[in-house]
Amino acid sequence: MKNVSGIVFDIQKFSINDGPGIRTTVFLKGCPLDCLWCHNPESKGKEPEISFISEKCILCGYCAATCPNKCHAIDGKGHSYDRAKCLRCGKCTMECYSKALELIGKEMTVEEVMSEVLKDVPFYETSNGGMTISGGEPMAQFQFTKALLEDAKKHKLHNCLETSGYAPMERYKEVLRNVDIFLYDFKESDPARHLKCTGVPQDIIVNNLVELDSLGAKSVLRCPIIPKLNDRKNHLLEIAKLANRLSNIIEINILPYHPLGKSKSSRIGKEYPLSCKEFPDEDEVRSWIEMVQNSTRVPVKKG
Repeated sequence: MKNVSGIVFDIQKFSINDGPGIRTTVFLKGCPLDCLWCHNPESKGKEPEISFISEKCILCGYCAATCPNKCHAIDGKGHSYDRAKCLRCGKCTMECYSKALELIGKEMTVEEVMSEVLKDVPFYETSNGGMTISGGEPMAQFQFTKALLEDAKKHKLHNCLETSGYAPMERYKEVLRNVDIFLYDFKESDPARHLKCTGVPQDIIVNNLVELDSLGAKSVLRCPIIPKLNDRKNHLLEIAKLANRLSNIIEINILPYHPLGKSKSSRIGKEYPLSCKEFPDEDEVRSWIEMVQNSTRVPVKKG
């Protein structure tokens, strides 16, 4: 099991927004959804990829010299990077002293990941924290996610699993005994809008959540709210309605839109599909929270 490997794009220490206490969040690459507002666009693809921040480039030329496929060119106009030719080997990133080029995604074994996670056990013990697996969609790397959860439980860690819910129910049943809390996304209550905004149907997501709840799984419902997209009164009320169907839900997190996905998208050569560029103001966020809270017994918080 320790030799099972997967593609990890970040291990974030001292996380305080991904479950209770102080946590280490392991971010895995690969997601079957294509959310218009995705704030981690670098997590969508399954394979490692190159991030390029042109503003950081000092035009040293070391990347061009080391690239086996001649993807980089430095001239009087600056630095051009041909992604179509890129092998994503990462050799250029190792020669980039300004960190304009970085490899997003690294193959790691369960043992390698857990060696990082276990360094902070004293912090987990004093704060009732633990490990969270996020993404991307962790269930897209199912065997790796399953092995990480099993190994963490052998070390008596508290485990959270963040998920879109878009995976076969049998997979959730296999990991259920090793997950203390599911951080479960609920993005859009209208099925047609959900398909348009995420690229996948909604029914499997809701059905999985309800079945997990019936099996005793504890959950936090995490709801991204995007101005002019899903900040409708009806959607906010449907969040409360769904929560009221669940017996083991801990709380609802309202996740206000943030525009960081725009700059991240450009770094990996992708277009950002939304025109929304600003954080919603705090009064607006409070109104969302109040509207949901007034329709449910479940605590509602900003996430």
